[in-house]
Amino acid sequence: MEITGYELYEVPPRWLFLKLETDEGIAGWGEPIVEGRAKTVRTAVTEMLDSYLVGRDPRRIEDHWQALYRGGFYRGGPILMSAIAGIDQALWDIKGRYYDAPVYELLGGKSRERIRVYQWVGGDRPSDVIEEAERLVDSGYTALKMDATNQTRHIESPAVIDETVDRIRQVREALDDTVDIGVDFRGRVSKSMAKTLTDRLADLDLLFIEEPVLPEHSEHLPDIAAQSRTPLATGERLYSRWDFKELFRGGGVDLIQPVVSHAGGISELVKLANMAEAHNVAIAPNCPLGPIALAASLQVDTVVPNLVVQDHGFDVHSAERGPAYDYLADTSVFDFEEGYLDTLDEPGLGIRIDEETVAERSTVNVEWYNPTWRNEDGSIADW
Repeated sequence: MEITGYELYEVPPRWLFLKLETDEGIAGWGEPIVEGRAKTVRTAVTEMLDSYLVGRDPRRIEDHWQALYRGGFYRGGPILMSAIAGIDQALWDIKGRYYDAPVYELLGGKSRERIRVYQWVGGDRPSDVIEEAERLVDSGYTALKMDATNQTRHIESPAVIDETVDRIRQVREALDDTVDIGVDFRGRVSKSMAKTLTDRLADLDLLFIEEPVLPEHSEHLPDIAAQSRTPLATGERLYSRWDFKELFRGGGVDLIQPVVSHAGGISELVKLANMAEAHNVAIAPNCPLGPIALAASLQVDTVVPNLVVQDHGFDVHSAERGPAYDYLADTSVFDFEEGYLDTLDEPGLGIRIDEETVAERSTVNVEWYNPTWRNEDGSIADW
């Protein structure tokens, strides 16, 4: 069997889908994407496929991963690793379909029967967040995540700190104690503010605090962890086991949150989970993406023993189901019950793509970029 061709589809709201084709009629799908940089990643995928992968046996996944990563003088980073990630997902999808088995069987088999998921809660005012959180809990979620702050200055006023803590406290107190709440700092605060906020939030029994500082400041995590009783999580903006190596060595992190479409795909996500296990660290993969990325992440979640919870990526209980469902031929694979998704037991990634809809939506001009935030004095703030 060999790879004969491929198609790339940029589709709303901000996703890039890859279809890898073979001479035996088996096709695999992947989601290589950096949000807001779809065209850049698309170029990287095209270069990798045209210069190396087309014409080769898709079943030699590890060899191809090594060639794509080590075959270039410049390695790593969000663009190249996301390109490799989507290709890797598609290769696993092909291999699973070839052997008529879900990817998790090829990775070692089930370590669980279902996968706990959490959903993000939007809103700036406490009343809005509480209303949305209650809706999600009523629909079955037992874990939620909310943003801690908007843009902040390096050192904020007591009023801003009080407002931030009070907002989170109101949400925590409005929900039953059986509902877990994670809080995402999104790297928007300095190390000084991170120390203050983690201390002030310590009595709220949060599930985790995500990205208390930006990844480039991870050397401060041990100090923050030393004065925090809340588990610390990070890793959404780290892209390989080499990026995570110093993080584990520092000992300040309790959960890692790699994204299967950014951190080298299924192959690398398994290795990261194994590294984390060896350091007594859990994994809670992020997935603010589409259905292919979620399916790929769920395949890994089914296998690894140190999973805590999976970012759902999109809400299955919205009043109007989101675009993720438009791209699936069978949406029942993501049926949701009591805070859990079932394992995906069909061959490959366990989903079937509605190719007609994907092709149709790919004709739409997708222009999504994250906003640029500024502080009151006009200086740039972290989004």
